[in-house]
Amino acid sequence: MSELSLPVLLIIFAAAAGAIWVAGIQLSDQTDVLSTRLHLGAALGGLIMLAIATNLPEIAIVASAATSGSISVAVGNILGGIAIQTVVLVVLDAFGVRGERPLTHQAASLVLVLEAALVVAMLGVVVAGSQLPGGLIVWRLTPAPVLIAVLWVAGLLLLQRAGKGLPWHESGEAPDNQVPPKGHSQQKTEQDASARGVSTARSAAIFAAAALLTLVAGVFLELSGDAIAGDVGLSGVLFGATVLAAATSLPEVSTGLTSVRQGDYQLAVSDIFGGNAFLPVLFLLATLLSGQAVLPQAHDTDIYLTALAILLTMVYAAGLLFRPERRVARMGVDSLVVLVLYALGVAGLVAIATS
Repeated sequence: MSELSLPVLLIIFAAAAGAIWVAGIQLSDQTDVLSTRLHLGAALGGLIMLAIATNLPEIAIVASAATSGSISVAVGNILGGIAIQTVVLVVLDAFGVRGERPLTHQAASLVLVLEAALVVAMLGVVVAGSQLPGGLIVWRLTPAPVLIAVLWVAGLLLLQRAGKGLPWHESGEAPDNQVPPKGHSQQKTEQDASARGVSTARSAAIFAAAALLTLVAGVFLELSGDAIAGDVGLSGVLFGATVLAAATSLPEVSTGLTSVRQGDYQLAVSDIFGGNAFLPVLFLLATLLSGQAVLPQAHDTDIYLTALAILLTMVYAAGLLFRPERRVARMGVDSLVVLVLYALGVAGLVAIATS
């Protein structure tokens, strides 16, 4: 697409982002319907399906970038996506939560802290894998992405067990957090679909169509974005970590706001942490498609983004434990700290990319 003019590229990029927004909402809704009707919500298969469905834009972009040789865009989108999807919690806190108490106070749960710990563990393996020699590749596989995938599945199994109860007072739930159980908004989505006469077959068809639209739009988003970055002189990693990652996070903003406004604060936070834990698994996909050791090609900016994502995640983990009670500028203190740290982090990323 490099031969197209900048205005045309911007129109294609905006149209692809809009398609991802609309399709992402349908993906989330139909995932709720299908997982409820097929009783997949608490099963490992349901967790995997949810992770894949909510990250189809990132899957499409990573697959397109890896097959076209744009490894830096793929890596930047994965790691930048984790950082910016964590910032989505700031948006949910500031514009979705009602009342005097912030998001993490109302969502407080030890299970969510465990989910944050899984994200940090995954990113730790990313840092370690980036230091391995590039020649460690057999059957188009390298050690770090395989370990990341295994760690992700093991983490889901532990979280599934934790969701059934922890050997703590109140099973790890804070005494005055949200009253309805986590996931009640998913059941409401299914009930609304049933009231409209949406059959399971129709829900599956809508899910498949939305998935296909998301995948196609994701490819156009990556191709047009790569060309835009070249036209404006922006490095691939910087563009992938900011503009491209923000565009692919639009569905999380919409579905997260819906969950928060329905009082399902834990689900909103869990969806963000769950998506962030899944994103490093895409290094396995990138390695298989490109035939290259992807992580050893990570630049300084990529490791910087990983550290930033760890820092932002830990701030919210602390917020879930200490449960701030007051809101400052319409958000909790933890969200305000995350917003400031992300702004400083992007400034530092620009300095690294342009040095």
